[in-house]
Amino acid sequence: MSIEVGLKGEATVVVNEHNIAKTMKSGALEVFATPAMCALMEEAAVAALKGQLPDGDGTVGISLSISHDKASAMGAQIRAEAKVTAVNGRKISYEVAAYEGDTCIGKGTHERFVINNEKFMSKLK
Repeated sequence: MSIEVGLKGEATVVVNEHNIAKTMKSGALEVFATPAMCALMEEAAVAALKGQLPDGDGTVGISLSISHDKASAMGAQIRAEAKVTAVNGRKISYEVAAYEGDTCIGKGTHERFVINNEKFMSKLK
């Protein structure tokens, strides 16, 4: 496993009827939903590790602490960025942020744990 501090990942999405607060039941308005922003941040964190894990391994999210600081309307393009800030054994820590254009709409920290996919899923049976 060659995960290093400084690795970065990115993910993008357009605000649409599937990821607004009204649809996701996190509010009544037609604005980018906080749960959708969280998912986009996690997607960026996963992207940061692309090609860094052995075959059969993956990661699972174990914590996410964010603020959602600005609303985004339908049609806006949102970009999430994740940067590895620490690696402690199998625990990986990130700084995460989401942007609409150059404006930061949310930020925080995220942690993921490296797992063997098959072993992890076998524990659920």
